[in-house]
Amino acid sequence: MFLDRALVRLLPAVPKPVVQRFSSRYIAGSTLSDAVGVVRRLNAEGMLATIDVLGEEITHADEARAIARAYLDVFDAIERDGLDANVSVKLTSLGLKLSYDLCKENVLEVLAQGRFVRIDMEDSTTTDATLRLYRELRKAGHDNVGVVLQAYLRRTLDDVRALADLKPNVRLCKGIYVEPPSLAYRGADSVRTSFVQCLDTLLEAGAYVAVATHDEKLIAEALRRDVPELQMLLGVREDRARELVADGRRVRIYVPFGEQWYAYSLRRLQENPAMATTIARAAVGRALRL
Repeated sequence: MFLDRALVRLLPAVPKPVVQRFSSRYIAGSTLSDAVGVVRRLNAEGMLATIDVLGEEITHADEARAIARAYLDVFDAIERDGLDANVSVKLTSLGLKLSYDLCKENVLEVLAQGRFVRIDMEDSTTTDATLRLYRELRKAGHDNVGVVLQAYLRRTLDDVRALADLKPNVRLCKGIYVEPPSLAYRGADSVRTSFVQCLDTLLEAGAYVAVATHDEKLIAEALRRDVPELQMLLGVREDRARELVADGRRVRIYVPFGEQWYAYSLRRLQENPAMATTIARAAVGRALRL
C-alpha cells in the first residue's frame, strides 16, 4: 500500500499513452458517438447516465465556448437517440478561471435547452464561485440545475446548511482533489462521518440527494435511508451497480468523454493506487525494452 501511494505521486511522469491505456475503462472515448454507445448499453442494463464533456485544460474563451456548444450537441444526441441521461458540467471547462461572467454566460446557454444540468464541484479554489453561481441560477428561476458537494471538505456541512432553503438537488460524494489537512478530512472514518452528517442534513432539508460513492459502508447508509438515487463512475464496481438495479434501485453512471482526458485520468488513477502500481510496472517494462 505504501508503495502504491508513493507511485501515485509519480503518475505525471508516466508517458501519456501508458496512462491512456489503463484509464480507458473510466472514459467512454474521445467522441460523442463513443459516449452515446456507452449510454445505450447502460440504459439497456437499466441504468441512467450523466454525460460529461472533458475539458478542464482550457486556456482561452473560445475553447470554453466550444465546450458549451459541445453540450448542445450532447443534448441533441440524447433527444435523437432517446437516451435516459442528463449532463454534468465543470465550471473551469466553461471558463471559470478566465472570467466568472464568461462562465455564467456559457452555463446559461447550456441551461437554456431545458434539460437537467449538474454543476460539478472541483478543487477548493472554485468552491465559493461554484456555490455562488448555483445560488444565482436558482434565484433566477432555473430549477433544472443541481450541484455537487464533497463530504471530505471541512466546510461542506456548513455549505449544506447554507443551501437548505433552496431544497437543492445534490450529488453527494466524498471528493477526490488533493487538499491540505486544514481544508479536508484525511482519515476514512472522518470522511465517512462527514458524509453521513451531510446526507442526513440534506434529507432533513427536503433536498433530492444522489449518493455518489463506491464505498460499501456508505452505500449501506444510503440504502438504509432509501435515498432516491445512487451514482457510480464508469468502469468502477459495475457488478455492484447491476446488483443495485436488480434490487430496484435507481442507479446513474457518470460517463465522461472527450479529447481532454488526461487530467481526469490522473485523478481516477490517483484514487486507485493499486492501478498506479500496474501502470508504473508497465512504464518500467517499456523503458527496459527501449
